[in-house]
Amino acid sequence: MSKTAYTCFSTDVIHAGHLNIIKEAQKYGKVVVGCLSDKASIRYNRFPTVPEKDRIEMYNNIEGVDSVVLQNDMLYDDVIEKLHPDYIIHGDNWTKGVESAIRSHVEKLVSAYGGQIIDVPYTYNEEVSKIDLQLKERLSMPEYRRKRLRQLIEMTPVVKVMEAHSGLTGLIVEKTVIEGDNGKLDQFDAMWISSLCDSTAKGKPDIELVDMTSRFRTIEDITEVTTKPIIFDGDTGGLTEHFVYTVRSLERLGVSAVIIEDKKGLKKNSLFGTEVEQTQATIEEMSDKITAGKKAQLTDDFMIIARIESLILEKGMDDALERAFAFVEAGADGIMIHSRKKDPAEIVEFCDKFRAKDKTTPIVVVPSSFNVITEDELAAHGVNIVIYANQLTRSAFPAMQQTAMDILKYHRAKEVDDRLMSIKDIITLIDEI
Repeated sequence: MSKTAYTCFSTDVIHAGHLNIIKEAQKYGKVVVGCLSDKASIRYNRFPTVPEKDRIEMYNNIEGVDSVVLQNDMLYDDVIEKLHPDYIIHGDNWTKGVESAIRSHVEKLVSAYGGQIIDVPYTYNEEVSKIDLQLKERLSMPEYRRKRLRQLIEMTPVVKVMEAHSGLTGLIVEKTVIEGDNGKLDQFDAMWISSLCDSTAKGKPDIELVDMTSRFRTIEDITEVTTKPIIFDGDTGGLTEHFVYTVRSLERLGVSAVIIEDKKGLKKNSLFGTEVEQTQATIEEMSDKITAGKKAQLTDDFMIIARIESLILEKGMDDALERAFAFVEAGADGIMIHSRKKDPAEIVEFCDKFRAKDKTTPIVVVPSSFNVITEDELAAHGVNIVIYANQLTRSAFPAMQQTAMDILKYHRAKEVDDRLMSIKDIITLIDEI
């Protein structure tokens, strides 16, 4: 009986490195190539710009490939259970870093029936480097980035979003990957550009004082070095006449969505609730703004999400739901419901009641106050997007302040050195893009 050599690709472009893998696999038997599914790819590596059905066809056309199968599990469980390949062929890049967890898992699976892993030296040359760079650049282009949030909502149970307010924080969100409890790799799906964090980074109060030109510059700083989709905090959206131009600008920059809140007048942070005077826009005012924004946008990819402040302002559940359904009717592509209570009960109640009538419109939550509830629990109540809106900013401030105080205290930097990231590591983080 002929032996089977299995390898898995997720690439959009075949280059010398992949051809070398196929060449090596041919030495061991019949070559079966796995196409990592779109859903698995977004958790494992990078977002595919070529759909899985087209990638399957591409892999089938490679000389030396006997057959192609769809691999739905990044840990190989599905294909190994079905095919029992004699050999798993992979580049040796998975022998280190977070990907080594996948290799260890695969090794246990194949060793159970006498299979073997063949680690092929990774191909490093100018052509491969150029193609890898081109793939990254393609992912960062507006036409690819902009539509990715809608795709993620369809592909994943919950879209995990982390705030970014600079190129460096964008890189942290882009490159942070961990091995989860189930052995699978996990990462953030998208970035949130918060007006609070953007204003704070500039030393300004969160009252819409930082103008849109400056905020668009933050977007550009982040898009220059990252590929993940972006959700933009549009505060109140400003005057309707201004909002339509904001929508066009955000589309052009490749932003996937803007979230605007149903308040008007001088902006005050929602977490102050009724402690400060805050004026909620009427349903008609907010609906008109949403409709105008939808008419102004030029692509089907861009999303306008309506943020409802009724629970924050203690207007009640009925008011929140009435607004939600009205805003969807006005054209909103999603509903963000906000709360400043630590108990997530009212958020869960809203989601359940909204989902009872509307099964499809995406729900967005920002669990800053009600942070005890997990993503899976929120998803079970119909939540599609979870935004961690300010945690990077809030974690950085205490660390920087303590470092400044200790240097003043000891009159040197030695005492703080152990808790600092090395300049070499920072440079490596940046140079990898």
